[in-house]
Parts: sequence; C-alpha cells; structure tokens
Amino acid sequence: MNFEEKFNLDVENLKNDLAIEDMYVTDEDVNMLKKYSCNEITLNEAINSIINDNLA
Repeated sequence: MNFEEKFNLDVENLKNDLAIEDMYVTDEDVNMLKKYSCNEITLNEAINSIINDNLA
C-alpha cells in the first residue's frame, strides 16, 4: 500500500470515528493533515491555522 492509499484509509477511519461524536472533518482539514504528514508544515503552523480559522 503506497502512502496516498494509506493516508486516505487513515483519514476515512478518522472521519468515521469523529462522526460518531458529531465532529466532522472538512477537505481543508484533510489537506492540512496531508501537508503536516509530508512535513510541508510544522505542528505549530497546523495548530495556529486551526486556532485562526476558529476565531474568524
């Protein structure tokens, strides 16, 4: 299984787990997670993005 297939499988599992708690994952969330997993952004950048999006 290549990275993209594994990543998509993990994201689908995460979406299902969160949906049980009435929490939903957007495409923006997935894109940010993918950037983080590929070391394109740092954890601090991801956290700041989440904080800024929730404050807007």
